[in-house]
Amino acid sequence: MNLLPENPQKGCDDAVVGPGRFPSWLHRKMPEGNLLQVTNGIIQKKELYTVCEEAKCPNLLECYSKKTATFLILGKACTRACSFCDIDFSKAPKAPDANEPKRVAESVKELGLSHVVITMVARDDLADGGAGHLVEVIKEVRRECPNSTIETLTSDFEGNTEALDTVLNEKPEIFNHNVETVRRLSPTVRHKATFDRSLSVLSYAKQKWPEMLVKSGIMIGLGETKEEVLDTLKELKDAGCDIVTIGQYLQASRLKLRVKEFIHPDIFTEYADAGRALGISHVYAGPFVRSSYNAKLFVKRNNRMYEIESQ
Repeated sequence: MNLLPENPQKGCDDAVVGPGRFPSWLHRKMPEGNLLQVTNGIIQKKELYTVCEEAKCPNLLECYSKKTATFLILGKACTRACSFCDIDFSKAPKAPDANEPKRVAESVKELGLSHVVITMVARDDLADGGAGHLVEVIKEVRRECPNSTIETLTSDFEGNTEALDTVLNEKPEIFNHNVETVRRLSPTVRHKATFDRSLSVLSYAKQKWPEMLVKSGIMIGLGETKEEVLDTLKELKDAGCDIVTIGQYLQASRLKLRVKEFIHPDIFTEYADAGRALGISHVYAGPFVRSSYNAKLFVKRNNRMYEIESQ
């Protein structure tokens, strides 16, 4: 399977590589130690899913080796079939597991997480999009680990503000919803979500709870222009985002969108500088950056009320 980009980045010699090879900045060392097995053991014992595994995240080994994982709730089958995401698709997923909130909370405690990222599959088959189940997870984590901060990475709930209120009223320390890509490419990259609806979700969250940290993220390397990335950063700033992540898109399987180009790390630095110049408090950009990668850093840096220590 050839997952190389269709058009390697011009002007970047190291991006023009042979079959089956990535540029040097996408090579990583294997993590050392046995914590990876410890993390995996806890996840398996509790019969939980992580977006790290289901979405084939390139940071899985690193994060597991630090006893960190992003919990994927409401099952592992999504009711949307986005062209970038390798999570299973189903029009009729299993009903939410009533015991899942407790198992997530127990795993948070066993892993010793000071900051917990909880994401979800889109559940358009449920009246509230799964918002009520997400809230139960939040409540259980707070009961079991009252000193842990919580970040929710949610779907758009089809724009249902009642569902959004259900989650926002629990006041997670960070509310995260990804726009995923630039406006022009959104219809190709995403299945049902729209760029404007995602912006409205972010804006609604910030207007409802101005003190809450609002976060979003995009992937690049899908054929977007620099101007489009800068325009996206401005729109995310206008929507009220405090934190924006930018990472390299990598094709998870032959059935997913091809990578158009590998973006050089220097370009990520340019985007981060541009976002901060626009007034976004934190722009975390790099080839391996993902929405929940090193997520705890921004709670510590950006919100004194919920300051946490490094793990």
